[in-house]
Amino acid sequence: MKKYLTLFLLLFTFFASAASAGDKITWVTLKDGMPRAKAEKKAMIIDFFFGKGCPRCEKLQKEVYDNPVIAKKIMDDFIPIRVDLTKPLTKDEEKLGEKFDYKKDCLLIFLDFDTNLILDKAGKRLCFIDKVDPEEFVGYLDHIKNVYSKAVSGEKK
Repeated sequence: MKKYLTLFLLLFTFFASAASAGDKITWVTLKDGMPRAKAEKKAMIIDFFFGKGCPRCEKLQKEVYDNPVIAKKIMDDFIPIRVDLTKPLTKDEEKLGEKFDYKKDCLLIFLDFDTNLILDKAGKRLCFIDKVDPEEFVGYLDHIKNVYSKAVSGEKK
């Protein structure tokens, strides 16, 4: 009986960890992500990110990126690119940040595979200061995917 219980616990632990690993975002660099976005005809989510010690980054990580539903949507529908602002930027990262006026600070943008900004329903880019609403973020992801899918397929917006 102990053997079966031990085997069951081992299998359960393995599958539980495998399932949770699938609900995480695998970030890539700008250098790797841009050609992949072009090849896969996917939009990019690019996060200029500081990480620990940055209230915006910590809140976004905890309330949005660690949410399994949101992580799955990002991994399925976008190329997730993270620019680590704690390290020296490459020329391409610096150029992209300057294009969108990042002022060497956090920035979250959605771009098509030609690096054109994808806007929300009101014609604005995603913006938040001190609060991230996960439901609103999911709605934004769905909107971006819908607009982008139509643009790629040549349909009218």
